[in-house]
Amino acid sequence: MSNSGYDVNRRIELWQWASCASLLFSLLALFFFQVLKADEYVLLASRNRLRMVRIQPPRGLIFDANGIPLATNVRTFAIEGYPLDLKEELLKDFVGLLSNHGIPYSFEDLSAFVARQYPVPYRAVILVSNLTLAQMAELVSDPNFPRELFPVIQWKRSYPAGAVVAHVIGYVGEISADELSASSGGYEIGDVVGKNGIEKFCEARLRGKPGGEIVEVDAIGRRVGELGRRSPRNGENVVLTVDLVSQKIAAEMLEGRKGAIVALDVKDGAVKVLYSSPSFDPAPLAWGLTRDEWKALADDPDVPMMNRAIGGSYPPGSIFKPVTLIAGLAEGVVTPRTKVYCPGRFELGDRTFRCWRSWGHGSVDAVKALRESCDVYFYQLGVWTGIDPIVQWAQALGVGKATGIALPGEIAGNIGDPDWKLRRFGERWYQGDTVNYAIGQGFLLVTPIQMARLFAGLANGGKFFRPRLISDEPIEYNEVSLSSEILKTVQKGLEGVVRPGGTGEAAGKFGVSVAGKTGTAQNPHGEDHAWFAGYAPADKPRYVAVALVEGGGKGSEAAAPIVGRLLASLVERDGGKKRE
Repeated sequence: MSNSGYDVNRRIELWQWASCASLLFSLLALFFFQVLKADEYVLLASRNRLRMVRIQPPRGLIFDANGIPLATNVRTFAIEGYPLDLKEELLKDFVGLLSNHGIPYSFEDLSAFVARQYPVPYRAVILVSNLTLAQMAELVSDPNFPRELFPVIQWKRSYPAGAVVAHVIGYVGEISADELSASSGGYEIGDVVGKNGIEKFCEARLRGKPGGEIVEVDAIGRRVGELGRRSPRNGENVVLTVDLVSQKIAAEMLEGRKGAIVALDVKDGAVKVLYSSPSFDPAPLAWGLTRDEWKALADDPDVPMMNRAIGGSYPPGSIFKPVTLIAGLAEGVVTPRTKVYCPGRFELGDRTFRCWRSWGHGSVDAVKALRESCDVYFYQLGVWTGIDPIVQWAQALGVGKATGIALPGEIAGNIGDPDWKLRRFGERWYQGDTVNYAIGQGFLLVTPIQMARLFAGLANGGKFFRPRLISDEPIEYNEVSLSSEILKTVQKGLEGVVRPGGTGEAAGKFGVSVAGKTGTAQNPHGEDHAWFAGYAPADKPRYVAVALVEGGGKGSEAAAPIVGRLLASLVERDGGKKRE
């Protein structure tokens, strides 16, 4: 019996110790969870009953110089929900509901779309977007519409001018993972950002600042009240210098052809026209393309999304001849009266370089050489001057340099010199290279916007403006010191180009006096490229325009009439008078 009593007492004692240990553990746990971890669990509890709704602001509008809207916003609707509430059964029911209302969606696509937007469980994600008011009303009024979901306003971009200004305006699209990681903050998955053009360049101004609201939900995720709200701040509007009417004229004249047209105000560098052909409709890109649609656009052999005005590099051909002439005159190699005899060919060692006029031009001075685009004169001038001064003056006049226009994607072209050739090909420079260079061929590539800036500087007396595309951009220019005699010689030659008998006579048939230069540049891929660069009125320059037609043949036939018509329109719209 004594042993039995001892066992009972022992068990009671052990039980008492276990109870004390259990009580102590419970007290420690309560202290840990209710004191040490109190703030964390209060936050978790609040997140379980609180939801955050992000409110996107309307993006800023874009206008042309006359106040015509080029980029606007369309109000659409989206259905959103919180990841905490989006159980598999709810998503399947919602897919069925969408199908009943004629909106095809698969469960797999919807699940993947939700998962891609999942930053935190208490922030709303989009289930379906781009709904019209009628579609949204039908869905929400359906008795089977999940009460855990809710409609929100969604702004989509609209481009009223379509392809006419696509390369200027650009387009918007959903932010990519790379863009999100590269951003300085303020963006989230699903946000819309500028992808190209002004939409991208002015992203910080156009996007505005998102707002948000904090709402309380019940146990099954339904809203029961709003606890706080911050209104979004609308994006800032942007006004461009582009004239849509003139832009449309450019588009009509290049229809069916590849090329670019640029027009600038010679007094301040304001861009009046910047058109690249072929173009594209930016609206589908903003609303969303399928993978196949995007591939078809990206793989198009005509490269419609390439902005040829700033991103296409071409040999300038004879529109480069004013640069060669300036170099020769400025270095004192020739005077305006120095004459060269042109028999239609130029002999250099054992090579023969042909003039475009096979029977020659006879004896020509600087003005006549420009007017008639005599190749032999410039061959000889190039040899006399040498490559280094020509390259130096080309660089001073902005050739082979990005202009700094407010658009992404501008390239610098190429102003190849002896050092460049040695690095690139491991070969020394020959006089034959200089001869080709002197007429804008060989290792020389330019963009249409560069040539527009160049001719604007020749027209206004030596101020080479940075092209201004946004109306409130500061006016910036680089002034090159050119003697009045050199400028007058070049300008007189350019005026002669467009007079009867000149190579650009076709540019002067639209009722306004034009000065300019034709160019026909060799194209290794087919027919020659056609150039014309000119300004008007010739005696009091106001606008400059450049046209490039890829594979267009002769500049005098394909490009000169384009520039002449565009300049006449610009001068007339500016209040100038045409010749009778």
